[in-house]
Amino acid sequence: MSTAIVITSGKGGTGKTSLTGGVGSCLAALGHRVLCIDMDIGLRNLDLTLGLSDRALMDFTDVLEGRCPLERAAVPHPEIRGLSLLTAPVNLPPPPLDAGKMKELLRRARETYDYILMDSPAGLGEGFRLACCGADRAVVVSTTDAS
Repeated sequence: MSTAIVITSGKGGTGKTSLTGGVGSCLAALGHRVLCIDMDIGLRNLDLTLGLSDRALMDFTDVLEGRCPLERAAVPHPEIRGLSLLTAPVNLPPPPLDAGKMKELLRRARETYDYILMDSPAGLGEGFRLACCGADRAVVVSTTDAS
């Protein structure tokens, strides 16, 4: 059975993206099929963290809106077998993004992947709600830095 995990924090700069990339890589190295989804619209960095910036052409909104199937939008890592990335759009799409469509994307991803790790944007806004809507678990990253 597949598990969808959102990695989140109330602020930026806490290491959400590094944690997502590191845990996803380790799970794949252990033989699991892992999909990392960068949910940080406009500030995506997971493609850079995973070394896939020149490979990720389609993003999760292309899948949500039916412009591209998940199987084609998810980019397999060339060196880490079992690890794939579904990136965020560079520009903010017209609101609102539909939580029902996100849940459907996750349902389809569960058919292929053992783990779905979602790198949530900072804060508690719309991007956070979209990232959390279909998650089974959450990892909340915090720091000792007083905000």
